[in-house]
Amino acid sequence: MQGRLRQIWLKRAHDGPMDPREEAELVAGKGPRGSADFGAPRQVTLLDWERWQEAQGRLGVAVDPSARRANLLVSGVRLAESRGRILRIGSARVRIKGETRPCEIMDEAHPGLMEELKRDWGGGAYGEILDGGAIRVGDAVSWEPAETDSEEVSQP
Repeated sequence: MQGRLRQIWLKRAHDGPMDPREEAELVAGKGPRGSADFGAPRQVTLLDWERWQEAQGRLGVAVDPSARRANLLVSGVRLAESRGRILRIGSARVRIKGETRPCEIMDEAHPGLMEELKRDWGGGAYGEILDGGAIRVGDAVSWEPAETDSEEVSQP
């Protein structure tokens, strides 16, 4: 399944605003260049557009996805239960390390949003950048095939 990179945000300061960008550079082992979290353990954070839409629908609200404070908004790829998988974004590769748990800031955006995003990885995912590169809004996003055992099984 192939998706798209819908939005890019960089954080100019810790707890600061999320600035939208049309393009960014992902640096292997570090994160998005120019982000306040550059070099942090959570190198890049991602939000699933479809999950965001579902959460808003259940709450009957429209909240800008930048309120989630993720770096990348992706569509057409499901982030839930993706720990260990590798996501290709343009020419960059990101290994998903885990789920990003929503915090009380979500309830500042809209009461009940934090609880709603606790379902099915609704708060998104975080990962490490394996291969860096320039990314741009509209880039293709896809999962790499899962690694499989290369031994052939013989049939009797």
